[in-house]
Amino acid sequence: MSKKKRRDIPKYELPIAETHFHLDYLKEGSAEEILQAAREIGVQRFMTISVEPDNMPAALALAEEHADVYATLGVHPHEAASYNDDTTAYLRTHTIHDKVVAVGEIGLDYYYDHCDRDVQRKVFCQQLEMAIDTGLPVVIHTREADEDTDAILREYAPQMPAKGVIHSFTSGIDLARTAVELGFCLGINGIVTFNKADNVREVVADTPIERLLLETDAPYLTPVPYRGNENAPRYLPFIAERIADVKEMPVRQVLEQTWQNSLRTFFPNEAV
Repeated sequence: MSKKKRRDIPKYELPIAETHFHLDYLKEGSAEEILQAAREIGVQRFMTISVEPDNMPAALALAEEHADVYATLGVHPHEAASYNDDTTAYLRTHTIHDKVVAVGEIGLDYYYDHCDRDVQRKVFCQQLEMAIDTGLPVVIHTREADEDTDAILREYAPQMPAKGVIHSFTSGIDLARTAVELGFCLGINGIVTFNKADNVREVVADTPIERLLLETDAPYLTPVPYRGNENAPRYLPFIAERIADVKEMPVRQVLEQTWQNSLRTFFPNEAV
């Protein structure tokens, strides 16, 4: 697929939060170059997400190096088999860091089944318990696991001082409604711009704007019209525009509300 740029990236002079990307995985430029390109179109807050014990220190180091970057610490369901007592100890020691804003990326993935499902569920629950103990919100990955995710969230959410987000939401509308009912947000990324993603757009249309967050999941899931390029936070306006189209509201309203949603979810001391 061609990497030819099809249109300029819009700039709305409003603050934008990148609530989910993997800065240590991006290759097209240095971390500072990637961040600065996003800052120039309005991104003021970045959350780089860890997925396994080996890259938790890298995510935290990037957050320490850049004032506007924050980290999450957690183990993705693909890597659940690597979770052990040392992981628990690391999380307990480092989730108190002032640049750590969530436990994640955690959850269930029955699409790829890279890890035994019983192990996935056990590790997911262990990390939800960590979020309860620390008072941090969570960043959840779920794919083809709606029923179990629904049941686990209904069990644990009432005990959680902070909730969080189901990121890259592609699940069914029933799970979306459960998440909203329990106090979670839904993370919307470049998938919402894909031609065949009517299911995601249906969820966006059904979900209150007060429960949506912007994310890229970079370097993955680059939005139209930049498919074929490595994804990056500077493409967030295209996601906001598509959400605005679906919800039939001004882009500015989407940007203003999702910024407040990100503060409420991950930086509650700053929320209006």
